[in-house]
Amino acid sequence: MSESGLSFFKPNDQKRKMLHLAQEGVSAGFPSPADDFKELRISIDQEVVKNEEATFYARVSGQSMQGAGLDHGDLLVIDRSQEPENNAIAVCFIDGEFTVKRLKVEKDCIYLMPENPKYQPIKVTEDNQLQIWGVVTYVVKKV
Repeated sequence: MSESGLSFFKPNDQKRKMLHLAQEGVSAGFPSPADDFKELRISIDQEVVKNEEATFYARVSGQSMQGAGLDHGDLLVIDRSQEPENNAIAVCFIDGEFTVKRLKVEKDCIYLMPENPKYQPIKVTEDNQLQIWGVVTYVVKKV
């Protein structure tokens, strides 16, 4: 599986760094130089981490989820306390390897669905050992 090289990280439990936030948002059009904005402070961890004890980060390895906007090297925020649901993007541990896929839950079967037509879905059978390790809640990417 192409994502077996996932590297996991825990949120830093030391004092979180507060960064500047433009209160009014940022215009994607032509900004007025006369516009003033008040500065607020924000912690990215406070925005994306809802349950610190159950939250991990992992880097995407591979290209099987490109159609979902998950590119090689992106940073995933994974919440292990969330219940996985049909159509969720989840980090799964199957037959000794980690992978990130979209869950397709049917009456009698679970499929791990890639978001790239070059990859085949994985049908989970009784011969597989599957643990849905956590639900992807955010992705952080470089632009």
